[in-house]
Amino acid sequence: MWNDLLAALALLLVLEGILPFLNPGSMRKMLEMVSRVDDRTMRLTGLASMVSGALLLYLVRQV
Repeated sequence: MWNDLLAALALLLVLEGILPFLNPGSMRKMLEMVSRVDDRTMRLTGLASMVSGALLLYLVRQV
């Protein structure tokens, strides 16, 4: 279980690093836009992301 969690964390870090590595200007603009989003929208987006990720993980683990 811990190996899976660490592998998932490592993959997250790799994926998160792709955009700033390839196009730091675009990443900066995106972060500026995100900083202007209100808290409610940010929470709903986070919730949707967590539910989607949990559902995807469930589906992948069923195979």
